[in-house]
Amino acid sequence: MNEGKILLVEDNPDDAALTMRALKSHNIKNEVVVARDGAEALDYLFGTGGKPVAAEPPAVVLLDLKLPKLTGLEVLQRIRANEGTRLLPVVILTSSDEERDVIDGYRLGANSYVRKPVDFVEFTEAAKQLGLYWLLMNRAPPLRGRP
Repeated sequence: MNEGKILLVEDNPDDAALTMRALKSHNIKNEVVVARDGAEALDYLFGTGGKPVAAEPPAVVLLDLKLPKLTGLEVLQRIRANEGTRLLPVVILTSSDEERDVIDGYRLGANSYVRKPVDFVEFTEAAKQLGLYWLLMNRAPPLRGRP
């Protein structure tokens, strides 16, 4: 299993807690770093806002779209524009089912688009499947040239 961290970009504390609980309940023990808005996510990835850049890039980014300060699509655009994070796996995990969001997410380089199920059991199953695929089955590209 990939031992890397998961960067969860989620402004709703209940959804963040539910995601972390779902991952842990399925024995996905990777550390989860939570960014509560788009600017905080970029601070973590690029060392902006006076914060140091993360020593290692996350194994995967779980990115909500409806965020304060910077939207998820703006965060995705910045991730893909940077040579050091261009290949970082990014999964949009959002409640939005709007076709425009799906199209824009993939156009900007999302690796996957997952709509958050409303039902708790379905949500935990979705989190389990995301964790198993992105941390166990997927072989991520090496990330070099980080800022």
